[in-house]
Amino acid sequence: MLSLARRPGQKIRIGEDIVLVIREIRGRQVKIGIEAPAEVRVLREEIYEELCAANKAAAEQRSIPAIALLRPPSDDTETSS
Repeated sequence: MLSLARRPGQKIRIGEDIVLVIREIRGRQVKIGIEAPAEVRVLREEIYEELCAANKAAAEQRSIPAIALLRPPSDDTETSS
């Protein structure tokens, strides 16, 4: 992990198109501005973890065995001759 010391108003650039701006420092809290393209998803870590947990729970509830997806739907009616 790279650790950098910055002061309010100073910036950190990530790649070509992401810029972090240190907006304000008060006590133990830092306000950061993030300039990034719209297609770059920016989330707080706790929100990201909640989304991952919700996605995992949803996937477990709707799990269908892979073999069931390969079989044609069963027909309960039997033809007799």
